[in-house]
Amino acid sequence: MVSTAWSSATPLALRTAQAEARRVAYVPCVPDEPAENAAPLQWSEIYVVSDGTGETASAAVRAAMLQFETRWRMRTFGDVRVESDARRVIEEAARNGALVVFTVVNKRVARELRSRGEERGVATVDLLGPVISKIAEYLHAEPRLQPGLLHGFSDEYFRRIEAVEFAVRHDDGTNPHTLFQADVVLTGPSRTSKTPLSMYLAQRGYKTGNVPLIPNMDPPRELLELNPRKVFGLVMKPEVLVTIRKERVQTLGVPPYLRYADAEGVFVELRRARRLFRERGWRLIDVSGRAVEENATRILELHAGRWTEPWRPG
Repeated sequence: MVSTAWSSATPLALRTAQAEARRVAYVPCVPDEPAENAAPLQWSEIYVVSDGTGETASAAVRAAMLQFETRWRMRTFGDVRVESDARRVIEEAARNGALVVFTVVNKRVARELRSRGEERGVATVDLLGPVISKIAEYLHAEPRLQPGLLHGFSDEYFRRIEAVEFAVRHDDGTNPHTLFQADVVLTGPSRTSKTPLSMYLAQRGYKTGNVPLIPNMDPPRELLELNPRKVFGLVMKPEVLVTIRKERVQTLGVPPYLRYADAEGVFVELRRARRLFRERGWRLIDVSGRAVEENATRILELHAGRWTEPWRPG
């Protein structure tokens, strides 16, 4: 089954990054203090369908989901420009009980999403169609109905592609010898949202690398030698991180290392990480219960802030 229709012009690095973003798109939003013996929370699925990159609809969905305290995942289907692709998305959404949100300008494809959704009991939301209709009525003009106009092949587009390629090459501590070229470097214990944040920042045009902190191992020299202005330490509330890691262990079958999902072990990891961040002068970001774009916005605000003292390598 084809889950996403890719254009032949879509660069491999962008496809890789978007695939990774679909797999772990957002930090799960869970209550700070879940009730004891409560039933496991279910993930809500939202499918974003677009005849372009899907960024417009994705941003709208993220903004809307900030209003809800629930665990959710978003999957993006880009370059959906024919009815057969629309049908495949609806069929998959029906199997997984997903909500479909779409920005498609082609009337036949949009109609197929709506009609097939009604047939299969899939709720659909057309974000763009009603807006285009109202604007056309107001302007007394016919829309071009040409897909992909917002995110065309501009200089900004290629800058973002370069940033995405950098993030892919520098994910999870790989290629540390060129980490100094990054605009932003994220570090922290396992499962603190380093990869999804890196990919999100890269798609905003920031060359981003991420380096995991592994228990009983010193951080790599290349990380310690970086300008501390560009390094951000990620942490979570211990109970949230334990929940995420337990789910990860269920998926993997075995933990990556001893005490990976143990509450006491996680607490020790986070305490050591916080101490390291203070010692190195790295700014700390608590990503608990926040969507990726919230944490990314905070990082970029701090990244753009002024420092009173110039940094000089030791």
